[in-house]
Amino acid sequence: MADKSAIEWTDATWNPITGCSVVSPGCTNCYAMKLAGTRLKNIESRKGLTRDTKAGPVWTGEVRLNRPWLYQPFDWKKPRRIFVCAHGDLFAENVPDEWILDVFTVMAAAGHHTYQVLTKRTERMREFVSRRDLLDDIYANWYTFSGGAREVQSWPLHNVWLGTSTEDQKRADERLPDLLSTPAKVRFVSAEPLLGPLDISKYLLPLCDRCPPWEVPCRIGCQNCTRLDWVIVGGESGPDARPMHPAWARSLRDQCANNRVRFFFKQWGAWAPASDASREIATVLPDGRVREWEAGEGRLVDPEMAALSRLGKKAAGRLLDGVEHNGMPEGDFS
Repeated sequence: MADKSAIEWTDATWNPITGCSVVSPGCTNCYAMKLAGTRLKNIESRKGLTRDTKAGPVWTGEVRLNRPWLYQPFDWKKPRRIFVCAHGDLFAENVPDEWILDVFTVMAAAGHHTYQVLTKRTERMREFVSRRDLLDDIYANWYTFSGGAREVQSWPLHNVWLGTSTEDQKRADERLPDLLSTPAKVRFVSAEPLLGPLDISKYLLPLCDRCPPWEVPCRIGCQNCTRLDWVIVGGESGPDARPMHPAWARSLRDQCANNRVRFFFKQWGAWAPASDASREIATVLPDGRVREWEAGEGRLVDPEMAALSRLGKKAAGRLLDGVEHNGMPEGDFS
């Protein structure tokens, strides 16, 4: 865990639970999985959570509660955005409900922070957060933590944002309906790594008839409006990174702009639109097919092909058509 983070859309990471399992193509080059099986493999919070394969470390499915870290948000006095379980998944299959309840209790009790929960298991998240007795369980659990409890200001918790990762259209259509059925103050999607074209426009439409007609879209956090409040887009980084076609990112930017939904372009990742100085070039078709060659060999043979250079995350940067997009749910539209 860290009270500061290099992740552009958060301020800190909090890892009360570590460990996960591979469930979709977006997991293939998971940075947390690679770290758990290499540099962090002998640290107690990661020990035994991965197994070695020819492709590198892979999650075993084992999960671990790091109880000394559970209370960390109480020690952070300055309010901050906190990415929850950045090295795991709060709703992973083997995480007991009791652990999830502990995390929700801390989020309610240390209410001066904003918590960003990102999962690929949206069905379980929906079922857990929709429990009729969940608020009573939080009260009871809070009492065991502190010997007393205060009234929760609102339900859903005003400071908890719930989101899902959607790397392609298949995963978006599987996960977003569950997310939109989940009680949440803010609902968001992280399209990172973006591995294919993504049309989520139907999930961005305001579906509320109770807000005043001049409020288009509805107020952030309107519980009668079931739509996404925030979209994060990013390409993959690391030595085995898969390129992101620029058209995929531009499409999501435009879908958000057309529906006045906050848009955050996190990074190009390892690959960015090609420069003449690059030695390694990839051409990417809109459907995700990739061809690589050394600079000077071959040519673009399809008008929709995009040429990308392997520059590395830092050099590739995070400008989309020359603009840095930093939209946040509590900020202005961008």
